[in-house]
Amino acid sequence: MVFDYWPHSLIALLEIVLILAVIPWILMTKKDATAAVAWCLVVILVPFVGVLLFWVFGYTFVYRPLNRRRRHRRLFRTIHPPQTREAAHGAGRESKPDSAWNDLGQMALKVNAFPISDGNAVTLYHDTQQTFDGLLEAIRTARHHVHLEFFIVHADDTGKQLLDLLAQKAREGVEVRLLVDAVGSLHLKRRALRPLKAAGGKVCAFLPLNPIQSRIRINLRNHRKIIVVDGRVGFTGGMNIGDEYLGKNAWFGYWRDSFLRLEGPAVAGLQRIFAEDWDFTCREPLNSKAYFPELPSAGEAVVQVVESGPDQQINTIREIYFAAILSARERLWIASPYFVPDNGLLDALRLARYRGVDVRLLTIHRPDHYVSFYASRYYLTDMLAVGVKVYQYKKGMMHSKLMMVDGQWAMVGSANLDNRSLRLNFEAGCILHTPELVAELEAAYRRDLEESILLDAKTFAKRSFAARLVENACRLLSPAL
Repeated sequence: MVFDYWPHSLIALLEIVLILAVIPWILMTKKDATAAVAWCLVVILVPFVGVLLFWVFGYTFVYRPLNRRRRHRRLFRTIHPPQTREAAHGAGRESKPDSAWNDLGQMALKVNAFPISDGNAVTLYHDTQQTFDGLLEAIRTARHHVHLEFFIVHADDTGKQLLDLLAQKAREGVEVRLLVDAVGSLHLKRRALRPLKAAGGKVCAFLPLNPIQSRIRINLRNHRKIIVVDGRVGFTGGMNIGDEYLGKNAWFGYWRDSFLRLEGPAVAGLQRIFAEDWDFTCREPLNSKAYFPELPSAGEAVVQVVESGPDQQINTIREIYFAAILSARERLWIASPYFVPDNGLLDALRLARYRGVDVRLLTIHRPDHYVSFYASRYYLTDMLAVGVKVYQYKKGMMHSKLMMVDGQWAMVGSANLDNRSLRLNFEAGCILHTPELVAELEAAYRRDLEESILLDAKTFAKRSFAARLVENACRLLSPAL
């Protein structure tokens, strides 16, 4: 009879061992107390399922590869120190933003942003078809290399157009490197890449889902969008590659996104981010001067390249957003399809309103990710309560990631105002310290508001109990959104 109970005893013993092994693991890796308590309870109550969930969703560190990536970053920044126009001319000092109002650039330096760089030419894109056409035109001019890094590349008509052009350039002898995220581009099949590879192009997937190497990581995704041509022309922003991003998907309709084209010394920052990611993923160092040419002045724009990711001790873009919100004195205008901020950012936004700042948030009307959408609606309640003007874009899909402060400072990039972008994903973007460029962004933002619905706080508060219940349930997943 005793032997009838041994399977249950063995299971109970395994549960105890798992709990004792995983709880310290959680406590050592989760800095947020609420998240730590939540994961500990899950593991204690359902040990086997809880451990699996934590391994896939909760564990946001990959020590060996990320430590290697930190070494690569130090190496690249030693070999290729940040370049400014004054440094290129032998003055040996960093350039300063045009506005004495703004010390944000110097603060950004302390949280791992690239140095402020003047002498740049910036073209802002507010339409995705124009963005895509600009990308293709720049790639056609390539003579030495084309580097591309995207979260999503689809093998549809739009993706095929890009891949065919890349294959053509590779046949012409141009070095082509394409880095895609293993999860975001999961449906990009090998057959779609065969012509590019056959022509000599190189393709790598960032952090592939490899259970043998303990890399089933739904988190830690590369959400960056970077293109660099011959080390002299760079692009970054929020748009991926696919038909829907050009407004060809009937469900989403018109796709509103923000992108920019960059020439001048700041391009080296985008190139360094790509080179570090490529070396980390493909183990091919890009040290040649051909990838980092001397970059003379190309314009008058003051630009600062930024990156962030879970390999950083400090969440760079999150800290910059936080500081920008606190710095606002007159107006703070934000565009983000997903709005799932942490408590610190929520408090900063409230404080901005208490100080009389004109805070506006432009977000989506029709969801593409329902959990994020309903979690966002939970947080919109707090924003409306303090007088933040919340707009929902009704013309189509609003995918821009923008922050503009007082007409003096703006940031364009890949990072949404949510925990996933600010804590879990690898992101990149550009800070613009030039008021003329900020004015252009603000003008486009005003046009977007004309295509949007202004939420009424009283009407929003009357939504059904079922809707509010769904929102509360979804916001429980906020740390992973």
